[in-house]
Amino acid sequence: MRSTIVAAAVVSAVLAAGPSPSATRLEGRARGRGTAVPRTSAPQAPAPLRGFTIPLVDLAAQPFRQVVVDREPGQYLGHPTTVLLEDGRTILAVYPKGHGRGAIVLKRSGDGGRTWSPRLPTPKSWETSLETPTIHRVVDAKGVKRLIVFSGLYPIRMAVSSDDGATWSELAPIGAFGGIVAMASVVKLETGPGHYMALFHDDGRFFAAKAAEGPRKFVVYKTVSVDGGLTWGAPEAIASHPVAHLCEPGAIRSPDGRQIAVLLRENSRAFNSFLIVSNDEGRTWSEPREAAGALTGDRHVFRYAPDSRLVATFRDTALETPTRGDWVAWVGTYDDVVNGREGQYRVRLMDNLDEWDCAYPGLELLPDGTFVATTYGHWEPAAPPYVMSVRFTLAEIDALAKEAARR
Repeated sequence: MRSTIVAAAVVSAVLAAGPSPSATRLEGRARGRGTAVPRTSAPQAPAPLRGFTIPLVDLAAQPFRQVVVDREPGQYLGHPTTVLLEDGRTILAVYPKGHGRGAIVLKRSGDGGRTWSPRLPTPKSWETSLETPTIHRVVDAKGVKRLIVFSGLYPIRMAVSSDDGATWSELAPIGAFGGIVAMASVVKLETGPGHYMALFHDDGRFFAAKAAEGPRKFVVYKTVSVDGGLTWGAPEAIASHPVAHLCEPGAIRSPDGRQIAVLLRENSRAFNSFLIVSNDEGRTWSEPREAAGALTGDRHVFRYAPDSRLVATFRDTALETPTRGDWVAWVGTYDDVVNGREGQYRVRLMDNLDEWDCAYPGLELLPDGTFVATTYGHWEPAAPPYVMSVRFTLAEIDALAKEAARR
């Protein structure tokens, strides 16, 4: 969106208020289905701000940070996810030719996201993808590394690569269940070698072969693999809410490894984003509660910085914000997330010219401390969205914030 921000780095105080009027526009892509869920305790916090008061650093007017990953005249390109390989420089990206659904495109960067390959060959079945694809690294109990790509709706399908993305299997169902943004997060579990938990959501339309009747009920699910991601168990509900529409789970493990936190998009637009936590490797979860306004957004992706601060990137949907609908990042700590604190900074990465359509992002940390964030958006007037990346370090963000504070 076009905001009033014009400087390369600014500090903005955003007034906080009470409950906001519900919902502007529903994007209508996040979905879920309800079941009783076991609970565990979570830190309690006062009612959260609807906006934020932390500094806002703006990188949108710094084109030297920006790299075009892919664009095609007249073609909508959207919703990328990325994975960084162990060499610290190879990044793979997958994204659809269309809004969510559409043929899956695969690209590779061998230099930490500075340049990108042409579109790479993919299996024929990738042309049939119905939902936002996601890519993840998994390692089995024998140490065999694989890449997996998921494609959602019913049934959720998966493709596998055993050679770091040079070749791939066809998409094949992982079970008799479906869902949306599968898999929004994949978390390595400490329950055994090769154990993983994958998270997704549904609203009853795609969980089974036949859509559920009645009002939509947003529910977040987990499914677990114990063979390094090759097969996945029956899904279990982990979060729902009587009023809020919870979806698009973004997971991050605590620095000490003992807790998993999940930020959830709130799709009715009447609340902040929500938080759940697990202290037992995903077996049980806390009741959902609202997160800080500074963390309110869609499709959160987290990475730790070298100094142990936490960075998240997402679409800004805070109820009171000057950058609503833009691609943003957040800087803080894990304790800020789970204790309802605002964190240290908000960062606008790019100015999205559409009201909301952008920022299902990838986020990778290179060995030199550079973050490479990648997403789609409406970056030019009257042009379909395309895929860009933005590069930054926290040292740069710190310096820009200090400079702006001195003005």
